Parts: sequence; C-alpha cells; structure tokens
Amino acid sequence: MLLASVNLNKRLGASGARVNLAAWLREHGVKSVLAQEPFKPAERTPPTLGGFVFAGGDGHLAAWISEDLAPPAVSTPAPWVQRIELEWMVVFQVHLDAYAGAARAAQLAELAAMVTAEQGRPLLVCGDFNLAPRPQDGIFGDQTSSFSTEAERQVLQQLMQGAGLADTTAEETPVFTFERVFNGQPSRFRCDLALLSGHLTETTTVTVDASVRNGPAAFTDHSALLIDLPLTLQAAEPDDVLFTLSELTGDGPAATPARREYQPHKTAMSRQTPSPASRAVTEHLTGPLGIKSVLDHGCGRGADVAHYRSANLAAEGFDPHEDFGWPRPERRDFDLVTSMFVLNVLPDPWQRIQALTDAASFARPGGHVVVVTRSPEEITKAAADGGWSVHHDGFWSSQSKGTFQRGIAPAEITALARQAGLLPAENAPVLPLPGVCHTVLTKPAA
Repeated sequence: MLLASVNLNKRLGASGARVNLAAWLREHGVKSVLAQEPFKPAERTPPTLGGFVFAGGDGHLAAWISEDLAPPAVSTPAPWVQRIELEWMVVFQVHLDAYAGAARAAQLAELAAMVTAEQGRPLLVCGDFNLAPRPQDGIFGDQTSSFSTEAERQVLQQLMQGAGLADTTAEETPVFTFERVFNGQPSRFRCDLALLSGHLTETTTVTVDASVRNGPAAFTDHSALLIDLPLTLQAAEPDDVLFTLSELTGDGPAATPARREYQPHKTAMSRQTPSPASRAVTEHLTGPLGIKSVLDHGCGRGADVAHYRSANLAAEGFDPHEDFGWPRPERRDFDLVTSMFVLNVLPDPWQRIQALTDAASFARPGGHVVVVTRSPEEITKAAADGGWSVHHDGFWSSQSKGTFQRGIAPAEITALARQAGLLPAENAPVLPLPGVCHTVLTKPAA
C-alpha cells in the first residue's frame, strides 16, 4: 500500500493546489495521504480530495484514505501528533515545533513515551520534524546550520534506538526535502522524515519526491515521501445498498469481499514421524547446549513432542488451536523452546513478534529459542507455481482455507526476535537443514 507524507504549507484552500495534488496522487497510485499543515486552521471544513475520504484531523495534521478502503482509526494524542491504525501497523504523523529546539526535544521525549506504550507493535513515524537529524542534514549558505541543537538530536536518537526505528532516507549525501532563501542565503534541510521499525526496512520502499515542490505542477514547498508499505488494507463497505444480488441468490461474488479469517492451524501437517527440524535439534543442538527440557511452541498435532520425549528430554507441547489438544503449560523454565514453521504462517509482523514474545516467556533466563521457517526462495516459487495472491508481505496460499505463507530469512527472524527481547545465540551449532531457514536465539539472563 502506497502512503504519501507531505507538508502542504496550508495550500489546500487553493483550488489549483488541490487539483495538482489530486493529479499527483492519481499518477502515483497513492492510497493514503498524511498531510502536515494541509489547510489554514481557520478553515474548519477539510478540503475534498477526489477519490479520497477524509479520515480525521485538522489544519495542523490530517489524513485521507482512498475511497475504496475502509477508514482507519485516527486519534490526536497531542496537537502536534496524530495516531493512525493501519491494520497491524501504527503510524504516528508528526509536525514538530518550527521555532524552538527545546520545544522539539520535549515533543520527541513525549513521542518516545507514546511509542513505548505500543509495546513493540510495528511502527512508522513520519512527517515534518523541523530538525536536521545529523549536522550534514541542515545547511545554511555553505555552512552547517545552527538551527537544530545537539540536545534535540540526542533525544531523537534515543527515540529511534529505544523503539528500533530506522531513518529510511538517511543517505551519506543528504537529500534535502526543504530549501528556501533566508537573508540572501540558501537554507537546505532534510527535515521530512520516515522512521520505520527496523525489521520492516527490507519490505518497505521509501522515495523522496521533490517534484511536488519544484516541478511544473508543484503544490507545496516541501518534498513528499512516498512510502510503499507491505500492507493489504480492508476494502470499504458499500454505503448505498442494503444487500447485493449475490447475497439474495448465493451466486457470484459479493460487491465487497468479506474479511478473510486467518486459520494458520490448517497449515499443520499430519505426520507419523518427526520433522527433519526436530531431528536436527536432538542430533546437533541439545547435546552441545546441555538441553534437558523442551517446549514445542506451536506443536500442531504433537509428532515432534513425541520425538523429543523419545530422546529422553522432558518435553511438552503447546498449540493455540484447541482441537489439537495441547494447552498452555504451567512451567516457564524450559531450557529450549522450539518454533517450527510458525512465523511463516502468521500474516503480519506484529503477530510474529507476539508469537516470539510468547515463546520466549516459556524459556528460562539464559535458555534458548530455535526458530525454523520456510525460505523466501521456496515460498516465492510456490506462489508462482500455485498462482497465490499477494497479501501483506506474503501470500494467501489458500483464500478459501484462510491460510497464509511468507518466506522468512534468518536476518528477518533475528530482527523480529530482538523486538521480542531475544538475541542471537553465540557459538550455537548450525543445524543441517537445507532449503529452510533457522536461527538459534537466547533469552538474556535477568
């Protein structure tokens, strides 16, 4: 889903700017617009954008969503920040104080508290920060600008490090998003930013588009950020009909597709023998790591639990699908927790982080978690061969069953695991598992 973030410099009150913005949105296929300073605060009625529905906000911060999509939940925690829920992601749109570094630093500290309250949920923080994140991002004349202070830069870095956010447009040579002449000197800043959860950077593309401020159909004096997110948003419900012909007859598709139920348990295999992954664990991992107890987290029907028990391990299983008959265990001190082909059937990064957090809760401090997933290469081939349709950052493997698949590489497993409080295990054996991906993690000692 393509999202645009741009400071419109209060210009949407002018019909020419609205026409040019609408044409630009159509040209790029934008589905959501987040605007800083979209119109003058005195103009209480938000301007209409053709093809879009106003989702919320005011003359300081406002959001629009494509009319074919369900409007997101939008709230305003403070006048300078807007919180938008897009499926599994939370977006904070900001417009920080334009005049005082101390005010910006205070706002960033407040924003850090808001981000922490999201408890690891995937995040995008975008908008006009009115500061240069690095000295080279702010130039006045041919010198480094003194407009941004080191104090506010430090608070920004603390915010990013604490939430695991990446500055997606931080190039070695800055791409300035705002340029103007002050007192006869050119002033250039990279102040329009997109801070993104680090584990999403491989699946998200961020582009700086300067044509909106210097092209023939310019409509603002800031560059726009085009953010292509791995999101599939729910379709809007029709508001002009009580029912559809297909609902009466049972024939043909409904006008609006129903929201799909995810049923990851339907991907569980019926095995009479242990999986190659569980055999690799007992042959190569439990001995070197001194493992005596194992929990198979997401065990399905439990064939691997039986294998661990046959290897003289104190093994238990857990699966959230009640019909499999493996309830949550009471003990929380397992030496090893295994997560075999679980993350790749969960349809979004937030659920994957939650699954890893839950798995880690059963491991003792200093214990280990091993994660095995299907590889990106395997899933890409299966999707092409099976004609799977794209959904979020992966594919519906069967829309009728509600099953999802995504190939997950070791680097992505590690990035997700860090959000769950896990770290890569040092000197852990590499499991001989060709064609799949795995990572051995450790739960830090208290």
